[in-house]
Amino acid sequence: MENKLRKRLQTGFISLHILHHAKEEPVFGGWLLEELHEHGYNSSPGTLYPILHGMLKEELLTVAPINVDGKIRKYYSITENGRKELKLALSYLVELVDEIRGKGNHDK
Repeated sequence: MENKLRKRLQTGFISLHILHHAKEEPVFGGWLLEELHEHGYNSSPGTLYPILHGMLKEELLTVAPINVDGKIRKYYSITENGRKELKLALSYLVELVDEIRGKGNHDK
């Protein structure tokens, strides 16, 4: 059984990947799965799409269905709320990494 903490962290990291790439340009599920696999995530559509749907519900992303070669492909883009959350999450992540590496200004 996969460690529950690792699974929660992975879901969070996948969300950050999605926001990062959606900030650069609209992205679609198939491309995101390939990108995540390149980074070592063993993600499936059953993992990715619930995350995307949750992010839509939280208004971190918007979706635009586009006809590509006769098939509808959903492209996801970041919202202003998504940009704010990404920026905040990155500040927390940098602070945590600095602390773990011993670069923080913490007296312990």
